[in-house]
Amino acid sequence: MSTIISKDGTHIYYKDWGIGQPIVFSHGWPLNSDSWEAQMMFLASAGYRCIAHDRRGHGQSTQTWDGNEMDTYADDLSELIVTLDLENIILIGFSAGGGEITRYIGRHGTKRVDKAVLIAAIPPLMLKTEANPDGLPIEVFDEIRNGSRTDRSQFYKDLASGPFFGANRSDAKVSQGMMDTFWLQGMQAGHKNTFDCIKAFSETDFTEDLKKFDVPTLILHGDDDQIVPIGASALNSMKLIKNATLKIYKGAPHGLTYTHKDQLNTDLLEFIKKE
Repeated sequence: MSTIISKDGTHIYYKDWGIGQPIVFSHGWPLNSDSWEAQMMFLASAGYRCIAHDRRGHGQSTQTWDGNEMDTYADDLSELIVTLDLENIILIGFSAGGGEITRYIGRHGTKRVDKAVLIAAIPPLMLKTEANPDGLPIEVFDEIRNGSRTDRSQFYKDLASGPFFGANRSDAKVSQGMMDTFWLQGMQAGHKNTFDCIKAFSETDFTEDLKKFDVPTLILHGDDDQIVPIGASALNSMKLIKNATLKIYKGAPHGLTYTHKDQLNTDLLEFIKKE
């Protein structure tokens, strides 16, 4: 099994497919690197080296008690990149993973980064505050915490069969297998890790990190995202990132890496190839 060991002794699992310019993927909550399989298969087949890790506490990485916050996530990502000696990277982050790569750039810069992609990503801030009126009220995240405490297995099933993939829409075409893989990946993650991560993805302010982006950046978001509303995320991020391009997927839900994988893969490859 491919792993690196971080400075605090955490084992970070990663998968490494293909040969070529490296593409590094950061997954969403409460998922793991398996959630990128469609993108990794497609892009590795197109001549790229695709690397995706399991965030600490998720998938096959160590279920640490502490360190379940964005600074540590970003530092773990940095250790992976440095250990594998990756240069000229395409950084791609989905949802909470979008926060992870944003904090990585904020803390570690873009010396090793060629381009960045934010997919249905949480920056700049999900929580509603006086300065961020487009965000979601704290009660929304308290409900997620309550669902996690009460019966997280059923909570993950309800998320998958409802808003995550847009299965609660009348015209939805979401397979049982798609919903099952969300539940399975969630249950592979540590209870404490996923619980702490709720605060990390909802209350972390990435405003200053986004201002440090100095590489071409693609922002992809569905306009029917019921988990990370586009107004509080992608549209605000566009105002903060230089050289950013926004592409809105009409009718797409949060989990568009699954539901719109063919369109997404095509758009990713076009952006990566662009000079």
